Amino acid sequence: MPKHLIYVVFGLIFGLILSCDNKEDPALSHHMGNETDSILSWIDKANSPGVSYDIRKNLLDHALQLSEATGNDSLKAAYFSELSLAFLRLEDSLNFRYANQVARRLAKKVRDTTKLAEAYWDLADFYNLNTIPDSAFYHYFEAHKLFNQLGDDFIAGRMLYNMAVIQGEVKDYTGSEINTVKAIELFKPLQKNLQLYLCYNNLGSITKELEEYDRALEYYEEAREYLKKVAEKNTLPYSLENNVGVVYQEMGRHRDAIGHFEQALSDSTLQAKNPRLYARALNNLAYSRHQLHIETDVSETYRQAVRILDSIEDWQGIARAHYNGAEYYKDLRDTTHALAHARLAMEYALRSKNNKRLLETMELLAELDPDHAVQHARAYIKLDDSLQREERAIRNKFARIRFETDEFIAQNELLARQRQMWIGIAGGVFLLAFSVFIIVMQRIRNQKLRFQQQQQAANQEIFNLMLAQNQKMEEGKKSEQRRISEELHDGILGEMNGVRMVLLGLNKKVDEAAVALRSQAISKLQVIQEEIRTISHALSDASYRKFHNFVNSLQDLLSTIGEAAGMEYEMTYDEDIDWDALHGDIKINLYRIVQECLQNTVKHSGANSISLNLHGNSKNVVIAIADDGKGFNAQNGKKGIGHKNINSRVASIHGHWEISSSKGKGTRVTIRIPYSEAGEVRGQDSLRKGNLQEV
Repeated sequence: MPKHLIYVVFGLIFGLILSCDNKEDPALSHHMGNETDSILSWIDKANSPGVSYDIRKNLLDHALQLSEATGNDSLKAAYFSELSLAFLRLEDSLNFRYANQVARRLAKKVRDTTKLAEAYWDLADFYNLNTIPDSAFYHYFEAHKLFNQLGDDFIAGRMLYNMAVIQGEVKDYTGSEINTVKAIELFKPLQKNLQLYLCYNNLGSITKELEEYDRALEYYEEAREYLKKVAEKNTLPYSLENNVGVVYQEMGRHRDAIGHFEQALSDSTLQAKNPRLYARALNNLAYSRHQLHIETDVSETYRQAVRILDSIEDWQGIARAHYNGAEYYKDLRDTTHALAHARLAMEYALRSKNNKRLLETMELLAELDPDHAVQHARAYIKLDDSLQREERAIRNKFARIRFETDEFIAQNELLARQRQMWIGIAGGVFLLAFSVFIIVMQRIRNQKLRFQQQQQAANQEIFNLMLAQNQKMEEGKKSEQRRISEELHDGILGEMNGVRMVLLGLNKKVDEAAVALRSQAISKLQVIQEEIRTISHALSDASYRKFHNFVNSLQDLLSTIGEAAGMEYEMTYDEDIDWDALHGDIKINLYRIVQECLQNTVKHSGANSISLNLHGNSKNVVIAIADDGKGFNAQNGKKGIGHKNINSRVASIHGHWEISSSKGKGTRVTIRIPYSEAGEVRGQDSLRKGNLQEV
């Protein structure tokens, strides 16, 4: 890799380290000694610092076996998600691929979006560490979509940053800049200063590659401002100084570059803290010092940088150091050493898959080895064409992923609009149908109410006509009784008195026969007189007795139904209650209730006799209808229309009713109407008798 991409790679690796360190789900994190979840306990032990590789491997293998035996898919998805990250950190590729695959499959099955996003994140890190940029980019992209869906702006921004770094590596600078800016837009509201530093640092690296050095320096200065707000800076300030120094170095301003490299190396502990940064800054300083002829012999410095980089297997850094060494020896006209370093630079560039460094080295070889310049030039052209095609293919793949996503988003938006339209239409149709239903039901209810009112009025009129007819009959009876009484009293009795007086006049005759005759006639007339008086008084008393039209109506109803059904019937009523004084609506409803009960008895009971009792207690007017039929289970009996009608009528007159029945023991229906609703039906005399009983 060429020297100007070294720091981009460093930023990527640093971002990956941060991502791995922060991916643990707090909800799943347990203390090592927690016995409630042994699987997570094994994983926690494996992640503990200071544990050797072999012990970590054994612990994770044991956790994997336990996870396989877990029956709950949700828990299993969580376990394999943790195992995926743990095997990634362990660099156990085989177990990582298996755990990650299972984690993704189970997360999709149980619809655990968080675990699925984390699994994509782990897989992207794996591909990135193994330098497979297109696969890494795709899985970072999938993770970003899911975290964005979850509303986790912080992690979504980190995915965008990782994507941007990969795009920068394959020269997709425009795409890298777009995704970096998107990440910045997510990080700024959250005040994530460390991530903002990394983003602006990446923008600086991108613009440096585009040779827009002034913009690169501006971005690095912006990164410096955010870095000042980071509490734990570690070696980041020195890394930033090294990046700025590289910009000045590529601008040819080596004196400015030296100042920044020296600032990067000013910390005496930097070699221990970050040997990679120390070795690279040392290598860069040596190169600039040599270019300014400040230090003519920097070979030992290059060798020191190579030793440090080799100890940490930083192949890209070694390639850069050998390339600088080749240029150093070229300036000294030491072609032999220059070629040796150039070939080493090519070897390490191939090992690190640093194509840009490889091209630069091949170009340098053509200059150092003129005898084989044509061969090196052809290899350079072939490699350059191949790399351009490969990079173009990767950029096209990135563009296709973005396009498919934009198309997917557009389709989703279209579907969402169509869904909203159909929901609106369905809602409108539903509201219209509901409105029509309400209107129809209201009309039906109004018609039913009018019908009930008309029926009630008709029933009341019929009942009133029936009562009026009975009343006229009773009045006729009373009138006839009075007429007969008057006739007997004023006519026959008067004549009989006249006869008696005549006979009394004959008493002056003294003959014996006349006396005897008169005596017999007078005695007979007295007897007749007494009989007529008795009849007259009886008829006169009857004319003043109570005649209950309501009671008579119920008697007629009972006798009509009882005789038609061939049943014995009996009716009793309390004569102290003025039944005709009941309110009209109460009388008509009671009449219909009794009628319904009698008809139900005839239809269903199989009774031989029926009784109707009208009486009162201290609180209520009580009507009871009882039969000796087969009865039924009153608790579980089916409630038909007749039952509902009775219930409605009793409720309309503010009464209460109950059915008492059991199989084989007949049925009794009791209706109670409070006096407060019935009217003035009981006189004060009857109330003072104190002989009323509760029923």
